[in-house]
Amino acid sequence: MMNDWAGLPATYSDVLRRAMESLFRTFENFSEGTFIVDAEARVVWINKRYAARFGFSDPQQAIGRDCEAVIPNSLMREVVRTGKPILLDILETDREPLVVTRLPLKDESGATVGAVGFALFDELKALTPLFSHYSRVQQELIATRQSLAQARRAKYTFASFVGTSAASLEVKRQGRRAAQVDSPVLLLGETGTGKELLAHAIHGASGRANRPLVTVNVAAIPETLLEVEFFGAAPGAYTGADRKGRTGKFELADGGTLFLDEIGDMPVPLQGKLLRVLQDREFEPLGSNRIVRADVRIIAATSADLAALVAEGRFRADLFYRLNVLTIHAPPLRERLADIESLAYAMLEDLSMQARNGAHFELQDDALRLLCSHAWPGNVRELRNTLERAVMLSDSERIDAAALAPFIGPAQAGGRAALFAQSLQSAVAPEVTSAQPSWAQAMAAFEKRFLSDALRANGGRVVDAAAQIGMGRATLYKKIAAYGIEV
Repeated sequence: MMNDWAGLPATYSDVLRRAMESLFRTFENFSEGTFIVDAEARVVWINKRYAARFGFSDPQQAIGRDCEAVIPNSLMREVVRTGKPILLDILETDREPLVVTRLPLKDESGATVGAVGFALFDELKALTPLFSHYSRVQQELIATRQSLAQARRAKYTFASFVGTSAASLEVKRQGRRAAQVDSPVLLLGETGTGKELLAHAIHGASGRANRPLVTVNVAAIPETLLEVEFFGAAPGAYTGADRKGRTGKFELADGGTLFLDEIGDMPVPLQGKLLRVLQDREFEPLGSNRIVRADVRIIAATSADLAALVAEGRFRADLFYRLNVLTIHAPPLRERLADIESLAYAMLEDLSMQARNGAHFELQDDALRLLCSHAWPGNVRELRNTLERAVMLSDSERIDAAALAPFIGPAQAGGRAALFAQSLQSAVAPEVTSAQPSWAQAMAAFEKRFLSDALRANGGRVVDAAAQIGMGRATLYKKIAAYGIEV
């Protein structure tokens, strides 16, 4: 019986048979060679072009021979044995290599009864664009993995914690001891005291040094995203979620160290989940029923008083006790004034290298005395900021107290800083109307001159000047208006 469409066979099996025949003829006509083997890998058919390529003037001469006797290096026997195709391969011959595909032939019961092979190309250059693209993608993937691995290695060692004062030596001693065990470490101390540096050093000296060091700044991540940041999420777990899902920091740090900076800012609900992971070493990504096991060593740091937060109910006592196994207090800079000279010269050496102009900065004795008289509420970070600003504005490689004084507040330096402020009067006299300028007046005059110089150096371009001095563009515009600076 025929359908309404003229010429269309009534049985689908006939259509399938014709399709298979057509497909085979298409491959046979456009490929460089075709041959078929039986269940014993003996040749039962080979086209004339392919037979001639391997030295048979008549294809019938190859019939009944083992496939390897006709085509050296043939893998058709493996296809027959396994019943699995080899979709794309390169067959080496005594001439140029061939790009081939091999497919098993099966009967109605699924048993392999033979195989068919097609030599698709006799010149590899036909696939050059594909190979080039694949090679490029592979190289990019390798480079990305290497870069990521490098980024997740310790950047600092205990030698990076500069100083030989008793307080510094004790911190390094405790840190080296912490590196020998796998217990959680809690780093306490004011901001800028080097807690992150110590975390890197402990990881780098531990048995996990060759595994990832992953950092999470709890204070820098919105509360709604923290759980995903820690534990990851399944695809589509929440609105806007990545279609491929997200890998959490615990999973990324598997086998290595997870550094939780500013842990005192962690929301209380998430603290309970973190405690469970620390106890069970397993978790479930958001929106997933998948259990992930993670062997992670925790180093936590905070500038907050965790004991006080526990008393106020803002930090879980059980999590505090779990983290407070090995506690290291990073001392403030005012308690290690003996280290200021070595710290300052280490920073100046680094700043000299960044300048790339061969400059070699030195501190005068009065500059060192001024540095040692300051209480440094911002600690090591404030010291570096002060030296960096002085280096940027200094006309000489020899930095004296007058060059540092504008960047050091009088409240911490006492009368000494006020004395240095007076020495600025001659430099800023055109800017200050008072015969005896206050510190605020001196600093305002200095800032106006500093901003004016930056604008002139950048041809009056506010955007470029703001980028050069590290100031927000909107802030610079406000200061230009406040000081009446002409642009």
